[in-house]
This record gives sequence, structure tokens and C-alpha cells, in this order.
Amino acid sequence: MNTIDQELINVRADEKLDLNKLKTYLKNELDYSFDNLEILQFSGGHANLTYLLQLDNKEYVLRRPPLGPIAPSSHDMLREYKVQSQINSKFPLAPKSLYFCDDESIIGSKFHIIERRNGYVIRKKMHDHIANSKENVRKISFRMIDILADLHKVNPNQVGLGDLGKPEGFALRQLNGWEDRWKKSTENENLKSRFDKLTSYLRLNLPQSKVVTILHNDFKLDNIMWSNIDPFDPVAVFDWDMCTRGDPLMDVGHMLNYWIDENDNEECKFITSMPTDNILYPTRKEIIDYYSNRTGFDLENINWYYAFGAFKLAVILQQIYIRYLKGQTKDKRFSTFGNRVEALINRANNVFHF
Repeated sequence: MNTIDQELINVRADEKLDLNKLKTYLKNELDYSFDNLEILQFSGGHANLTYLLQLDNKEYVLRRPPLGPIAPSSHDMLREYKVQSQINSKFPLAPKSLYFCDDESIIGSKFHIIERRNGYVIRKKMHDHIANSKENVRKISFRMIDILADLHKVNPNQVGLGDLGKPEGFALRQLNGWEDRWKKSTENENLKSRFDKLTSYLRLNLPQSKVVTILHNDFKLDNIMWSNIDPFDPVAVFDWDMCTRGDPLMDVGHMLNYWIDENDNEECKFITSMPTDNILYPTRKEIIDYYSNRTGFDLENINWYYAFGAFKLAVILQQIYIRYLKGQTKDKRFSTFGNRVEALINRANNVFHF
């Protein structure tokens, strides 16, 4: 395995695909022999499962939802396929999706196949490609915000996504939907009480959306791949299954919850997916100001979006954590998600000084 494949592992025992069924299906659909097909798994990510398909010196990526019951409309492979098969023309950092399968009998779920990109991803430790200096960390941080701003400037109609989602009433619908998912995924009465207080406040202070753009809906540092040649040059943005049209500040608020800066307390290390060995990132205020200057968007109500981002992320992690507690996944990475959920609820309440 070479350096560009550092995230590849043998497929986890409980996440294996039926290789024979997959070979037969692809051979019939694509009229090509898949006898030499080999599969590895990408170790990153916490929800959808991602596999590398190797075939006759060619490589492709297969994406499917996680194991076990999932919330309606979540982990939507058809949505992800639609977005990635079209947005690539104006936003080339989205790897192009090549094929979609809605026959769940093949691997146990719907799936799609995407072109392979090569590079490195920054997760809990700064990658060897980057010297961990303040100059380098700030450079890659602001480059990340450039990517988000560029996405939000894409005209949905120009990439065949003018009918994606329902922007009208987006914030309220999101609030209602994620509140419902929370109620279905937790039995902790103490957390329920604090969560109810938070959702009530979010509802009372609901902002009026001023702009509609394409939203990634899970934009963060470890969903970006960077070039092995130029470590500050992005080559891909991943995880498009929640992409929609709506208020772009939803993306900003969500991203800020993964951010960490030198003023944060220790609890914030439970939340972030960014490296924390040497915290040299720009502050959240610097990030907000930079994004505002790049887009011209008004971020006056950004605290609402920041708190909502914490609320939403808490629900996402709780949905994964409950699957772990019920034995629907055996991935040990999820064992600490209870602490992360509590830290996020603390953050959201602190934003509003509860």
C-alpha cells in the first residue's frame, strides 16, 4: 500500500459486501467482466460506508448508507448521485458519480459508484504533507473557506439542481426534522429536558433567510481532500448525501462547530474533528469575517446558525451512538459519542447564555 492509500483498510468484518452478487450485477449492467474485482474500505467517516473498487488497474469508489435502521430521507444515495453527477461541471471538486443502483438486494442497500480521487485528508492529526506552523495552518484554513464560498456562488440552475430541496421555510423545516430525529434516538431524560429548552429558543428566534444557495450540509475539514503534490491545493470535497438548496449560513454554522481555536475550553476537543495537538487555527471571528468578505453575505445572526449547527450535530452523533449502543455497528470509534453529544448541547446552550 503506498502513501496515497493510508486510509485504506481491509473491509471490516461486519461491513463486508457480497462480492459475488456485486460482480454479477455490475457485469450485467455495464457489460464488462468484473472477475478481477477487489474491494478495500476507506477507514474515515462515521456514517455512510465507502469502499475502493479495484479492477484491471482502474479504481472507483462505492458509497452506501450505514448498517442498521436509518432515519427517513437520511443517507440518501440517490440525492448524492444526482448532485455528484451534475454539480461537477461548475464545482469540479465534487467527484463525478458514474452509476446508481436502487436494487437493495445486491449489497443490502442502494449505492452509487464515483470516480476515484487521490490525495490526503486531514483528520485528528496534521498530515505529514504540512509542516505544523501557524502560517501553513492559517493558509489551509482560509483556503477551506474559499472552497465553501465558491460552492455557495454556484448557480443551482446552471448545474441542473434548480429543483433540489425546498428552500422556502428551510430553517423551520430543518429545526422540526432534527428535533423529531432527536426524540426518536435518545432516552436520556436529562438531555431531553435541556434539548427541549434549546429547541424552544431556536424556534422563537428563527431568522429570515436572505439568500438561497446550494448547501453541502456537512462541510468540514475532513470532508476535503488535498493534493499530494501541492498540499494547499484541494482535489475533492466528499459526502454530498445531505446536499440541498437553502440558507448558506447553515453550512457556516455547521462548520464552526467543528472548528477549534486557542480560546476554546477542553470540552471543545470532544466536538472537533480537527487536529488538536497544536492549535494554530484562525479564530471563529476571523473565519466569519473572511467568509463574509468573500461572499458579501450578511452574518449578523450567525450565533443562531452556530447554535443550530451544534443542535444538528448533536442529533447526528446521537443517531450514530444509539446504533452503537444497540449493537447495530461494532465500530469502537463511536463509544465516546455520548460525551460529544453532551458537549454540543452545552455549547448550544452557552451561545444563548442558558
